[in-house]
Amino acid sequence: MPIITLANGKQFSADTSETILDASLRAGIVLEHSCKTGRCGSCKTRIHGGSSIPLVDEIGLSQAEREAGWILTCARSATSDVQLDTEDLGDIQVYPAKTLPCRIQKLEQLSTDVLRVTLRLPPSQQLDYLPGQYIDVIGQNGLRRSYSVANAPTNDKSIELHIRQVREGAMSGYWFEEAKVNDLLRINGPLGTFFLRDVSGRDVIFLATGTGIAPVKAMLEGMAGLAEASLPRSISIYWGGRVPQDLYWDPETLGLAVHYVPVLSRADSSWKGARGHVQQAVLQSGLKFGNAVVYACGSLAMIDSARAELVAAGLNERRFYSDAFVSSSHDLKESS
Repeated sequence: MPIITLANGKQFSADTSETILDASLRAGIVLEHSCKTGRCGSCKTRIHGGSSIPLVDEIGLSQAEREAGWILTCARSATSDVQLDTEDLGDIQVYPAKTLPCRIQKLEQLSTDVLRVTLRLPPSQQLDYLPGQYIDVIGQNGLRRSYSVANAPTNDKSIELHIRQVREGAMSGYWFEEAKVNDLLRINGPLGTFFLRDVSGRDVIFLATGTGIAPVKAMLEGMAGLAEASLPRSISIYWGGRVPQDLYWDPETLGLAVHYVPVLSRADSSWKGARGHVQQAVLQSGLKFGNAVVYACGSLAMIDSARAELVAAGLNERRFYSDAFVSSSHDLKESS
């Protein structure tokens, strides 16, 4: 059975019929991941030795990345001993996913195409998660969609979702046309590894497009409860939309000392703020990246571009964490 060795020396065995990611999780070693379908690129890493084969298409890799030796651990199976240029999450406690019943507590329109859904759990149930993670919502006939949780854990155990309307989306049709308070649903989670690491003394940069602000909001709420010694040196938030109405939340309301830059791509001449793409706004800001850590959530195009451009500008590639909203035939992260 092949042995997988990580950059920090940790090892685990992997059956040739399973993905490297599944083998690591079976061994109790958590690697970066999100969609687990070969699409989002969160589990991207270089392979420095050994051989592997794809079990599913590695859509989350460009041709240049494939040629440079990058693989997706959620899509590849080891066929020999393998050395990977990645580390596990160490001592961070990741809660196991579980399926729970819930009911809709509140439905609120945040913008013309974004709905805030608040879910409540039964009094005897609780969803343990880290701010930034996502859940699957399971509707009628097993219809399943993924949404980032938009709030840090609360005493009332409520779950906040920001749901963008997707044209002809089956679940969007339910949320925007049929959903009612007290509707019964199920959720499965928490999922993914998009959450804060140790940020004390760091310059934290958040990048978001659309409702990619949802997990950022959750992480900021979690950060607001940290002791002063655990806080970052600085917090910058770059949130991109098309027009001002797309930016439906103000990050400065949390009381944290943040530098917030709204970025619009289709604003009219009355808009005096930043324009274009969020990653370009960061590069034009004059920020230094030697002490920075970046958390990016939104479109895959933004994330791929931001990773490449910020690393080229001096960001340590291991300090870029992301959660891309991607679709597949069986799953759609509609909150993009």
